[in-house]
Order: sequence, then C-alpha cells, then structure tokens
Amino acid sequence: MRHRTGRALGAALLGAGLVLVAAPPPAQAAAACSVVYKVQSQWTGGFTGDIAITNTGDPVTSWKLEYDFPDAGQKVTQGWSGTYAQTGTHVTVNNVAWNGGLGTGASVSTGFNATFTSANPLPTAFTLNGTACNGAVAAPTVAIGSPAANTRYTAPASIPVTATATAGTGRTVSKVEFYHDGLLLGTDTSAPYAYTWASVPAQAAAYHVQAVAFDSAGVRSTTADVPVFVDASANPAVVTDSTSVTVSPGKTATFKVSLSKAPTAGTTVAVARTAGVTTVSAAPASLTFTTANWNTPQTVTVTATAAAAVNTNATFSATGTGLTAATVLASVVAEGSADARFTQLYNDIKNPANGYFSPEGVPYHSIETLIDEAPDQGHETTSEAFSYWLWLEAEHGRVTQEWAPFSSAWQTMEKYIIPSHADQPTNDKYDPSKPATYAAEHPLPSQYPSQLEPSVSVGTDPLANELKTTYGTPDVYGMHWLLDVDNVYGFGHCGDKTTRVAYINTFQRGPQESTFETVPQPSCDTFAAGGPNGYLDLFTKDTSYAKQWKYTNAPDADSRAVQAAYWAYTWATEQGKGSQISAAVANAAKMGDYLRYSFYDKYFKNPGCTSTGCAPGTGKSSSNNLMSWYYAWGGATDTAAGWAWRIGSSTSHFGYQNPMAAYVLSTSSALTPKSSTAKADWAASLSRQVEFYQWLQSADGGIAGGATNSWNGAYEAPPAGTPTFYGLSYVEAPVYEDPPSNRWFGMQTWSLERLAEYYYLSGDAKAKAVLDKWVPWALDNSTISATSFEIPSDLAWSGKPATWNPSSPAANSSLRVTVTSKGQDLGVAGSYAKLLTYYAAKSGNARAKTAAKGLLDAIWSYKDSKGVSVTETRADYNRMDDVYNASTGQGIYIPPGWTGTMPNGDAIKPGVSFLDIRSFYKNDPDWPKVQSYLAGGAAPTFNYHRFWAQVDVATGYAEYGRLFPNG
Repeated sequence: MRHRTGRALGAALLGAGLVLVAAPPPAQAAAACSVVYKVQSQWTGGFTGDIAITNTGDPVTSWKLEYDFPDAGQKVTQGWSGTYAQTGTHVTVNNVAWNGGLGTGASVSTGFNATFTSANPLPTAFTLNGTACNGAVAAPTVAIGSPAANTRYTAPASIPVTATATAGTGRTVSKVEFYHDGLLLGTDTSAPYAYTWASVPAQAAAYHVQAVAFDSAGVRSTTADVPVFVDASANPAVVTDSTSVTVSPGKTATFKVSLSKAPTAGTTVAVARTAGVTTVSAAPASLTFTTANWNTPQTVTVTATAAAAVNTNATFSATGTGLTAATVLASVVAEGSADARFTQLYNDIKNPANGYFSPEGVPYHSIETLIDEAPDQGHETTSEAFSYWLWLEAEHGRVTQEWAPFSSAWQTMEKYIIPSHADQPTNDKYDPSKPATYAAEHPLPSQYPSQLEPSVSVGTDPLANELKTTYGTPDVYGMHWLLDVDNVYGFGHCGDKTTRVAYINTFQRGPQESTFETVPQPSCDTFAAGGPNGYLDLFTKDTSYAKQWKYTNAPDADSRAVQAAYWAYTWATEQGKGSQISAAVANAAKMGDYLRYSFYDKYFKNPGCTSTGCAPGTGKSSSNNLMSWYYAWGGATDTAAGWAWRIGSSTSHFGYQNPMAAYVLSTSSALTPKSSTAKADWAASLSRQVEFYQWLQSADGGIAGGATNSWNGAYEAPPAGTPTFYGLSYVEAPVYEDPPSNRWFGMQTWSLERLAEYYYLSGDAKAKAVLDKWVPWALDNSTISATSFEIPSDLAWSGKPATWNPSSPAANSSLRVTVTSKGQDLGVAGSYAKLLTYYAAKSGNARAKTAAKGLLDAIWSYKDSKGVSVTETRADYNRMDDVYNASTGQGIYIPPGWTGTMPNGDAIKPGVSFLDIRSFYKNDPDWPKVQSYLAGGAAPTFNYHRFWAQVDVATGYAEYGRLFPNG
C-alpha cells in the first residue's frame, strides 16, 4: 500500500446494558412525561447511563428530572446534556441552555457516567418538573446457569454457556445474546438459551462470559457476567497448520500436524472423522511423534470421493493420550471455485496462528511489524482495516448464513476506534457558530508551527445542532483513523503510558510531510511526553497551550463501513436473518449522518474562496457535496475549560469518493440516516461525486487527482487559468506530494470499484460512461494470464481538465496519463478484479469478465500459508536514517530550540531521523536486513501480509463467485 489515509484518536467501552421504559400516561393537558433509562455500557464498578425524556403534556421552557438510585453505592461522576446534582441517592438533572424547551411530544436525551459498589439496580420512579412519569415497565432479567463463577478450563477450551431469561409483565423474551468481554459470540432466540464458546485460548487474566436478554419491545436487560479461567495445558497439544481445508470432489487437500512441545516419550496421534459426511476421509489414521521429531510437521491427506457433494463437510480430530486435541474442518467445494478460494482466505485471515488480529480482537495493519507506509508500524491499525473487516464478515455471512461475526466486528470497532463519550468529553462546550480557529496549512514542514489567527473569519457549522437533536448527544460518531494496537510508542491512554490499543496520530504538517518525516503524537495530549506543551507546539503556534483530545476521520473508511453494512443487510435479509444485524445497520446509518462533515470546507468557507477574508459560509453554503480528505474534532480534556472544535477539509481527492455509499444512504430505508436533512444531502452528494469523476477523467481514461477550496492551504488565489469545479480549483496531487497522491494505481481501482458497484445497482448512465472509458484504458495497460499478471503501478500526469460545464462536459483532450511502471500488487489486483466483475455483470462486457477471472486465477498462484503475498523491494527504506536537509526538504524537521522525548526516552530535537525517534525498530526481527541496506547493502525485500490486501483479494473471489456462479 502506498497511499496515506487521514490525519489525527480514543477507546470506547462496549458492553451490554439495561433499560427501563416508562410507558406514556393517558392524554392530559397538564404536565406529563415518559422516561427511558438505559445503561449503555457497564464494567466493574462503573457504568454509562442514558436517559431519554419525552414530554407528553403541555410545552415547557425548562425542565428538571428527578429520581432515586435504589443502591447507596450508585454515584454520578460526570454528566452531559444536563446539569447533574446528587444528594445521597437522590439525583436531580436540570436542562442546559440549548435543550430546555420541550414542546408536547418532544424528546431530549441526557447521559452520565457513574460508579457503583456491589450492585447497579434500576431506578423505578421519575418526575419531570415535579410531576410523576407513569407506567414503568420492568426490563427483562437474565442469569447465567453455567458455567459457575471462576470455573477453570484447559486450553483450547470448549465452554458451554446456558442462561435463563424472564420478561416483564405482558412481554416475552425475544432473544439472548452471549458475549465474552463485551464481544458478541452468538444469539439464541428460543429457550433453553445456550451457546458453546469453542477453541478458547489460554489467558492469564479471567475471561468474562456474559449474557444479555431482550424482550418483545426491544428492551434490554442488565448484563449477567461470570468470570472463568482458561489455563495452558501442562501436556503437549496437537498443532495443525490450518483449522480448515477445502477439497473438491475426486481431489485431495492436505494439512500438517505437529506437537506444541516435546512429549516425555514416543506418542501416537490418531486422526479420525468425528462428524460430517463419509465421502471425505483422511490418511494416515495415525502419526508417531518422538522426543526428537515432535516439532517436525507430518502431512495428513484429505480425500473427497467423486461422489462427494459440494457444500458438504467433515470434521477431523487429531487426538492422543495425554495430548490436547485439535480439529480440522474439511469443506467440499467445486474445483477452483471462487467461493472455495474465499473460504480458504477467510480461514487464513481468521486463523489466530497467522497473527492478523491482536489479543483484543483488533485487526493489525499487517502481520509483519517492520513496515512504513501510511501506518509507520505494522501493528498499528487504521479505520481502513476495520472497514475491510466488516466487508469480510459480510461476505462470510452471505456464504455461511452466520452473522454473529459481522455484529461482533462492528462492536469491536465501536469499542476501540470510535471514541466514546469519555474520550471526547467536552463536546457539550462546542459552539457551532465558531467551529475552530484558523491556522494555515503550509506547504512545507519547515513552515510549522502554524500561527493560530483568531482574526480570520470562519463560517458556521450547520450540522452540529441537527445531529445533537437527532441523537441526544453532542458527541461525534465516527472512526479515528489510527491506533497503536500494541502500544509500541508507549503513549497509552491519555498519558497513562500502559493501555494498549491507543489512539495516536502522525501526519500534521502539509503536503510535503512524507511518512518518513512525521512525529508521532498521542491523540489525547496530556503533556506526559514530548516537550513542555506535549506535541502541540510542533504544529500550531499560540500564546498558551491546553491539554486536549483530538481525532481525525478518514471518510473513505467510514463510507466503506456503510458499503459493507448495506451488503450485509441485503444478504442477511434475503436469508431471513436481517434482525441479527439490525443494530449494526442502524449504527452504519448513524455513521453516515456524521460523515456529512466531510462535505464541508475546513473552516466552513464558501466554495471559490481565494483569500482569508472571503465570506464565511452560512447554513449549508460551505458544503462542496464531495467527500473530502478528512474531518476532525477535538477539545479540552478539562471539562471546566469550556471549548471544543470541529473542522472539515478544503481538499477532495477523487480516490476518496464513494458514490455507492452516497446511493445507499439516500435510497435504502434501512441505511437512511435519522437527521431530517441527511437523505437529501447524500442525494446531492451522489450527483456531485459522479460529476467529479466526469470532470477529472483524462483523454486516456484514467481519473486525475482532485480539487481544493484553499490554494496552498491558505485560501490564496490560484494561478491564472486554473480549471475549476463548482468553485474548487484543480490540483494534480491533492493533500500530499511525497510521493504524489495520484501516482499509485490503487487509488484508481479503489475509487472506481465503488463507482462500478453503484453502476451495478443503479444502472446510472453517467457512471457507465466513465467506466466504459476507464476499463479499456486499464486493460490495455495490463497483462493477465491464468498464472501471472502485470498491472499498472505508478502513473504520471500532464495537462489539466477544462473548467467544469455540467451541461456540456469537456473531452479533456489535454489531460493525459502515462503508466510509468507495472507490478503485481495483490491487494490492488483484488480491488481491480472486483471493479471488473461489477462492471461486467451489469454491462455484459466479456473482456472485463475474462480479465476479472484471469486476475483472480493468477493471484492464487501467490498463495502461501498465511494468505497471499508477493516479494517487494523497499528501496524507500533508505530514508529511515535521513536527517533534515534544508536544501532538499527531506528528513524530520524539528524547529530550532525545540526539544522533547518520546515515552521510551528517545530524544526529539533538530537533527533526528525517523529511526532516532523509533528506536524500537532496532529490536524488530526484520531490522538486520534494513540495517544492512543502510550500511550500503542491497535494498531489503519483504513478503507483506497487509490486512486490507488480503480482504480485497478474498472479497474479489466472493463477489466473482456470487455474480458469476458458473465461472
């Protein structure tokens, strides 16, 4: 991957909660109310609550809610969207300035964090302005019958979980969800409620097995929670190199068996079918391991008879006296079928031994740790990776009708990369009439820190109040773009230095700041590392600095999550299982609501702004209706400090557009966001995005870079003759120039794949016209056979598009693209194959279909034990020890006189290199070959397994198999 995602971070608590619903009282002209009290998440000794209040009586201009906690240990520690006070168990919540008026039928939500001691029971009575809210209905209850608390198991454990559930009067239990540590395992919709959690690995700390019940009205119980322990086996374990294989009728497949440690004496491992069809067998039936050969893998051959039926399976167990057993699932698939290859790659990705996921279940950017591109270490992760994970699980659900993994992926995303309220605590201080203070985006890192200039006028934010009213919270529901999953840098959470899966940021200093020139920083900057002002004064210049939190959203990732949710919803609904993912789909629509921030100019200036004194936007006048490079938000960590900010981005890259997401957010009832203007906004964006592709399409067919509303990052007047698109100025390499952002062919396939998906669903003639020109250009520059391929890698651009005329689009005869190099980027090839598949399925283009199948067949020749990979030479790693050179601009720029330290003690000062502030790289197992290169040796080579690339390939097989089931 050679792209660079967004810019600036949190960790969200995820857990089951409890709900108390107060039914509406009889119609009356006096004060009346209904209340829904929810525990949104709960952990040991603490919880987050939400209270929704509906005024069913006469209008009020202010309100006061009162209730009593049933337990003396329940204490509110922090509140939002209301002013909380507590005396003993009695809680009073008064409205804040912006939400006091409640008309008849109007609702408002307020929330809080609280602690408890031994129990967290529900309040049972509420009053609004002194009048009782009537008709409370009890939430359902749930209890775990087994396992008992503190039961110990031996890895790999199989833990059967049972639960009993009871609904309130007049209601029934609709389902029980089973979790471990806040992550969904499965759902049971009928009593007796049960789930077996299989293959649980050993862990020093306790696992928490949990259950949550829902009643027929959707009301949720409190969380039943039982700690259990899984110990490592003292005996050797049977180890297989795969947990599943695919085999075709009349064919064979293999897996390998070894032991985890030496046995005390020679031992026999028996291999036998323990479930499934008899048309699949395994041989030999036994393997012998000794104290000498215990770790030498021995091969087992799985054979399917010619009569074996496709889509059947058999389970084989490898067992031995005193050994922990292993199982392998053999699935019968059509020979060479796309679905078979998808299943194999899915199993590779989900196999814990392959290392794609952290212990917390977070997908890494790559298996390998020494990698620098957008993330600067492989065990960081991005919002991109989470969105690809959702796509993977959507395809898995289509193939298997198993939807718990999709829901669990969304919940993991919420827990770790969508900041919780606690991680964005001062949004209630945000003033939409003054979104942020202006600071220029300078072209060079050496021009930073950038001076904050309060005198520059900024426009108003038209979304904040609508979103706050719709969702009852001032918080933003979007992913931050970058996490340090293993906490390699040591920032931890808000300066604690120890918490894993930590929000971080890198890029902050203009288009020439390459990935080798960044200074990593925590998204919650408490000045625990860096200099006296943390890292803030490397980027902005101010009279004083405050501890603060800040997050940056990469819109292409959030929109891909919406894409995945649409397909998951479509396929699950076709299977009659749409209800199993309804919560995730609703949250995808919510994410799309907030994603509209990407439409807006950075400082809410109107399109066509050519000076800092240009008119600020009002209403929605500052929307470009395009998906820009990022939106960001932040504020003070001190809840008494009284400020928060939000910004959009002035620059839009064609590669970030997603007409597929815009289409479903404006047409699908399940994905339509709740805000009153969101559907219309996304419909307008869909039209504008398609026009953007038309405007930027070269005479050859490739799509040029993008456009900006802030020339040189400072709202300067662009050079005379610069083409424009609805007031935005053409930019060849939007956002970053080292390397140029439109050099990589992957930007073409990523974005055009979304356009092809949209065309496949809609038949839009404008989208087809763009693809009709792009596909022949791309195929003319590709060489594809059944065993090898060569596709464009790097592109060069010349000329410019014409100024956009929507009534008569120009042919752009002077805008040209040249393919300067070709290669075998497997992830791009997977994306390319999907693009061709959608296009061929809708248009009937035989050449595109043949090329898609050829690419997918050729990619399979790069299959290895962990997925697919190709050898890459990384000559750019010679920049790892570059120090800043003023004449070339390369190397990390640190302002004169600025000094600080990374959490591990690495010094940050003028003259440091990428490596100097990342000394942990010297302990990486792959470091010696980079060190040899820096000392004058050959450029190092790597076989990387990037998460996004594996998924792009896997879903390429899945979609080809779906749209062309006969090959």
